[in-house]
Amino acid sequence: MGVSTTTATGTADPTSAGTEAERIAFWEAAALRLDWEQGPDATAPGSTPWHTAHRRVPADVDAGTGPDITWFEGGRLNVAYNCVDRHVAAGRGDKVALHFEGEPGDRRSITYAELQREVSRAANALVDLGITKGDRVVIYLPVIPETVIITLAVARIGAIHSLVFGGFSAEALKFRVEDTRAKLLVTTDGQFRRGAAVPVKDNADAAVAGENEIEHVLVVNRTTPADELDTVPMTEGRDVWWHDAVGQAADVHTAEAFDAETPLFIMYTSGTTGKPKGLVHTSGGYLTQASWSFEHLFSNPDPALRDADVHWCTADLAWVTAHTYEIYGPLSNGVTQVIFEGTPNTPHPGRHFEIIERYGVTQYYTAPTLVRSLMGWFPDGVPDTYDLSSIRMLGTVGEAVNPEAWRWLRKNIGAGTAPVVDTWWQSETGATILSPAPTDAEFKPGCAARPLPGVGTRIVDDAGNTVPPGVQGYIVVDAPGPAIARTVWGNPQRYFDSYWRKYAAQGWFLAGDGARYDDDGDIWILGRVDDTLNVSGHLLSTIEIESALVSHPDVVEAGVCPVADPKTGHAIVAFVVLKYSAATEDIAAELRNLVAKEIGPIAKPRDVVVVPDVPKTRSGKIMRRLLTQLFEGTALGDTTSLQNEPAIADIQDVLRQRTTAAPTIPTRK
Repeated sequence: MGVSTTTATGTADPTSAGTEAERIAFWEAAALRLDWEQGPDATAPGSTPWHTAHRRVPADVDAGTGPDITWFEGGRLNVAYNCVDRHVAAGRGDKVALHFEGEPGDRRSITYAELQREVSRAANALVDLGITKGDRVVIYLPVIPETVIITLAVARIGAIHSLVFGGFSAEALKFRVEDTRAKLLVTTDGQFRRGAAVPVKDNADAAVAGENEIEHVLVVNRTTPADELDTVPMTEGRDVWWHDAVGQAADVHTAEAFDAETPLFIMYTSGTTGKPKGLVHTSGGYLTQASWSFEHLFSNPDPALRDADVHWCTADLAWVTAHTYEIYGPLSNGVTQVIFEGTPNTPHPGRHFEIIERYGVTQYYTAPTLVRSLMGWFPDGVPDTYDLSSIRMLGTVGEAVNPEAWRWLRKNIGAGTAPVVDTWWQSETGATILSPAPTDAEFKPGCAARPLPGVGTRIVDDAGNTVPPGVQGYIVVDAPGPAIARTVWGNPQRYFDSYWRKYAAQGWFLAGDGARYDDDGDIWILGRVDDTLNVSGHLLSTIEIESALVSHPDVVEAGVCPVADPKTGHAIVAFVVLKYSAATEDIAAELRNLVAKEIGPIAKPRDVVVVPDVPKTRSGKIMRRLLTQLFEGTALGDTTSLQNEPAIADIQDVLRQRTTAAPTIPTRK
């Protein structure tokens, strides 16, 4: 078993992964953008804060483990210090770090100096609650400033955070509390959602009611009037109010440096197959790639103009996109950003446009599912009563964006000229792998384009041979960046089996997505390999069929899935969400003919089902596996990671109507 190590330093060609030595040198240069603890030889020529830049022990196929990956061994840093304190120390404490807007309309702007004091208070409170280095803290909060504050505080003391979407069920939260063996749960009394105060504490109580390691529950008061706090159930000796524990703590805390490979957070995947996997990301490598890639993708190309940047990533803070491009990436670069608690159509569909105008948002990073919703809410385009002139660039993330949605986004929010970074990456990679550059002269709508500097990919067949242009294959990451997950929490075998076994001989990371090259060598993501349709021996991409469906002027969203067919192997079923005003009488025939025209007769859906919504994970991915199970009437798999679980019952109602009577067209909710 060989061990690869290097201590290479210097600079590298930033346009490609290059050789292994060049790639490592590139990431070393990126790491030096951060503040590290300096050793006694810090001023020596060519010295670095680490002794080994990169080490990789190949996967052990017989043992079913690995690979063992480290970055910046011997280096020590504090992630929270790099995101907050160093900006204050540089004299930028008065710069706004966060513009917060709550769904009811409450607003708060927090400078870096204020954020430093709040994170210090929270860090001191954590220590008082018995949290130490390596302890796990589960954070079950909406998108509010306290979520960012406690996340940074956990990182500051060397503990490990795991954020859980505030809309997840008690069962989903319970799994994460028990799997991490967390000592502390941070939650809230309630959250504002779609115009109402939704209780949250009951879910938290149910999640920690069984056998677990929880010692305290720290509760943020978000929705309860001060004179009614005694109505919130609090377990004596276990539950603590935020305003008591954090509000009364000292606002000065000295940050300690930790080893670069100290675990930073556990990110649970969406659980589309089996139980969710807890991916472990470590400190130095993750922050290096998050910070550098944010600057590359989103910062103004002219450094002199970056103080005017106002970044808005619309993801929930529990999603990996928010970790990288809403918490650690922007804050490590000293950027001003927006966080918004609510849903995009509360109290009206133009809420996002109001926020862009109010704060002068310059870069807007969102999911294709939201873009398609905006298309449905504004079929005639965005009214010119909204001033979106501050927008400098746009970005998409979650799934491959349909070309029609891409064009709508650029035309209506980007004035037809803003660059669009259509980013492809995963919870596992920790940061963007594929994207056009914001400085590109031309863009291909829906195309992930090429690897970012410092990383590499290829599209291969089962045997590992590179596929020719136009042929679908597996996309693999053959040169991962330092942000890649190191293991699955408590289950290294699953880490190996899920990502490394198939191409263990080559040492490639299997992403699980299908992709193809075009004639220019650019990469198009075609969706999960598990979602590939095999119709009469023809392999078809769900993304391509869905893009054809969404190009119909009356279709807002489409989810395509395979169902068993005795003649063709798979038959194609399309679930579509229509605009409010859409005529429905002949829609199935129109859509089948449209797909035949755009792709070919072999891709025509056998069935078209009109539904109010399609099931999506919090990251905006359509759970096509559930669509198949719903249509075939088989047992549903894991649904704990859905952002819109009511969609399941709505689809079941529609399917029952199809089998019992002439269907009525469902109302969108």
